[in-house]
Parts: sequence; structure tokens; C-alpha cells
Amino acid sequence: MGSQGVSDYAESGLAGMKNLTRGSIVRHLTVLAAPIALGTLVQTSLLYVEGYFVARLGQSALAGMSASSTAIIVAYAMTQVVSVSAVTLVSHAVGRDSRQEATRMFNQSLSLAMFGMAFTLLAGYGFAGMYMRFLGADRQTAVAGVTFLIWTIPAFALQFPLAAMGSALRGTGIVNPTILVQTSTVILNAALDPVLISGSLTGHPLGLPGAGLARTIAAAVAVTALTVYFIRVERYVTFDIFQWRPDPVIWRRMVLLGLPAGGEFAVIALFITLLYWTLRDFGAAAQAGFGLGSRLLQGIFQPVMSITYPAVAIAGQNFGAKHFDRVRRTFAVTAMGVCVICAILATICQLYGGWMARQFTAIPEIVAVTTDFLRITSWNYVLLGLVFTCSSLFQSMGNTWPSLATSGWRLLAFFVPVLYLKGRSDFRLADVWYLMVASVVLEAAFALTLLHFQYRKHLHELPNRTFVYPA
Repeated sequence: MGSQGVSDYAESGLAGMKNLTRGSIVRHLTVLAAPIALGTLVQTSLLYVEGYFVARLGQSALAGMSASSTAIIVAYAMTQVVSVSAVTLVSHAVGRDSRQEATRMFNQSLSLAMFGMAFTLLAGYGFAGMYMRFLGADRQTAVAGVTFLIWTIPAFALQFPLAAMGSALRGTGIVNPTILVQTSTVILNAALDPVLISGSLTGHPLGLPGAGLARTIAAAVAVTALTVYFIRVERYVTFDIFQWRPDPVIWRRMVLLGLPAGGEFAVIALFITLLYWTLRDFGAAAQAGFGLGSRLLQGIFQPVMSITYPAVAIAGQNFGAKHFDRVRRTFAVTAMGVCVICAILATICQLYGGWMARQFTAIPEIVAVTTDFLRITSWNYVLLGLVFTCSSLFQSMGNTWPSLATSGWRLLAFFVPVLYLKGRSDFRLADVWYLMVASVVLEAAFALTLLHFQYRKHLHELPNRTFVYPA
């Protein structure tokens, strides 16, 4: 870990916190991002393994699972209320050197997570059928989507306690336990996919129910493993069942902080829902091709997220400690790394988009849609990376409303022209992808503008500062 890292741990007196308010920001970002990158690469393999086996079930199965993926984003949007508020409030408490406050915030996030679990189960099973009837290009697609959701909803619900525990650890500068658990359970999920979907080893293929069941089993194992870690190892933020009783003041603070971030993902879910609705006019092959392209894109962008996630903790701790120069430096370092990675990923999609699509399906119509989607939308990868980086800085400063505003602006910029063009004989599928690129250009410009205003509002330099903190 190095002498600086050891001293940071030793200074806290506990093995469950890392001081990110001193030392090189580049080093902190690299050390924290490396295990996250490893974990996200494994998660990418799951996306590809699951997509590979589901694609072999046919066009309707792939289109149904792809269309139902918007429900996953809705569930993820709700977990953001827990995740964002936990990592922000815990990191601020750590920056103020208040272990008691950090533990209090963690336990309140757990009680909020329990509420989220119950709501997800009720809403998921109550509206799955209606949801897929609205989105499916045909009856077979809708039935396939409902089948997948029925077996996946418990996995959605289990994301809430995972978000609370993982985000609390990230707020203290600790990421390895969470990544180890996530990586192990993702490997388990990937191993279960061929067994449950195609019947390898058992001889009893379950199809789409097998894909959903694999996710649910893996999520249950992840929650169990991380709970054991907190009980046996973690010492800085710990379980305290007596602090689980909802505190209206703290819950209000957490909801106000996390709701805009959740709203941001809800807007993304609405964006994708309306996009699938638009693609209905182009048929199931268009929905399946976009679904496969989105899955490939999600896997491609995982390395980007490995950089932006720890930036929240680094900037958050320094914001809590009033080291505002280091908050700005965190954005600059993160943005530079994100832009380089995104440029490389865009080049790969330009050159090898068709090859990647053919590894999952041999259906020419789906391959053509996926190839065009990756080739055209790759032009916005660098700007999309900057949007993610701005969102991380908004979180670190405890104000997630700008992220919601930028996502809402993108939705408006995309769907106003789509609704105008929809139904016209000259409206092509490629036009949808070009409009997506244009909307990201506008979103990035808006996000950078709002970040500038947040700097002016929150990052006031302290007078007579005598210490200079290295980058």
C-alpha cells in the first residue's frame, strides 16, 4: 500500500477508514479505481454471458429481456436514494473525523433500504404485466419480458441493502470488500447462466426464468457475504440495530440528497422506455438489436465508472474537510482519465462494432441494428464520460439536483424532435441514433455549466491558508 497509505490508516486508529484528504489525488484515484475496474470487468463478462445464452433462445426472448431492462434501471434509480445519500453523508462525516455520525448515517441508510426492498417487491409484481404490454413490439416479446421480470424482481429488491453497505464503505475510502463480494457473486451468476438457461449439466433448461433465477441467487449470496463482513470485520461503520428506527430528520435529509440522483436514473429509465416505444415501429429486430447494443455499451462503459465512483469519496471527504482546492483537482484528474478511456472505447466501437455483435447472434437484422447503433453513438462517448464525472462531483458536494436537471434536459432535447418525426415515412432508425448523439452534446454542455456555478457557490477558499495539499 505504501507508507502514505499505511499512515492514513494508522492515523484513524481503525482498519475501516482511509483518509483521502491528504496525499496524491492521482494515487488515491488509481488505488481505489483498480479493484473497482477489476470488478466491473467481471460484471461485463456477466452481461455478455447472459446475453449470449438468451440470444440463443430466439429474437423474442432477446427483445423481451432487453425491453424489460428498463425496469432494472427503474430499480437502480430507487437504490440511488440510498446509495448516493450514504456515500455522501458518510464521506462528509469522515472528512470531519466523526465516526459516530458516520455510523449513524450508515444505519439510517439501512433502515431506508428495508423500506425500498418492500416497495420494490410490491410494485414489481403489481405492474410487470402492464409494463411489458406497453413496451413489447409484439405479444411474444411482452410475454418473454414478463417471464424474465418475475424471476428477477427479488434481485432488484436485494440491491437496496447492497447499496447501503457498499456505499458506506466507499464513503470511508474502502472499496476492496465490496468489490470482492460483487466479483465473486458475478462469477457465480455467470456460472449459473448456462446451467439454468440452457440446462448444461442438469439437462433441464429453464430459459428466461433461469436467467432471472441466476440473478436472484447471486444477489442473495452477495447480501449474505457483505453482511458477514460487517459483523466480523468492519470496525469504523458498524451495525447498530437500535439506530435502525427511522429518524424523520435524517430520512428527509437522505431523501432530499438521494432523490435527485434517483430521479436522474428515473429520467434515464423514462428515456429508454420511450426509446423502446419508438422502436416498436421498426419491429422486434430493432428492439433486439438496440438491446444487444445497449448491453455491449453498458459493458464497455464499466471501466469509466471505475474511475468516477471513487471520485465521489475523494471529493466528498475533501469537501467535508474544506479542502476545496483538492475537490477541483479531483474533477480535473478524473475527467482527464475518463476522456482518454472513452476515446479508446469509441475507436473500438467504430472499428469492431459488427464483429462484437456477431459474437452473440447470427441474425443479420439484429447484427445490422447493433452495428449501426455502436458506430453512430460512439461519437458521444467522451462527452458522456464528462457527464458522469460532473455527476460524481455534484454528489460529492451534497447537491444532486444538477444531475437531475441535465438528464431532464437530455430527455427533452431528444424526444421533442422524435415525437415530431415519429410516423413520418422518411424517419429512419439511424435518425434515432443521431438524435441520441445530439442530446448528449447538449447534456454535457449543460452539466459543465452547472458545475461551474456549483464551484462558485460552494467552493470558497479559506483565508490565510498555510498548507498546500499535493495533487
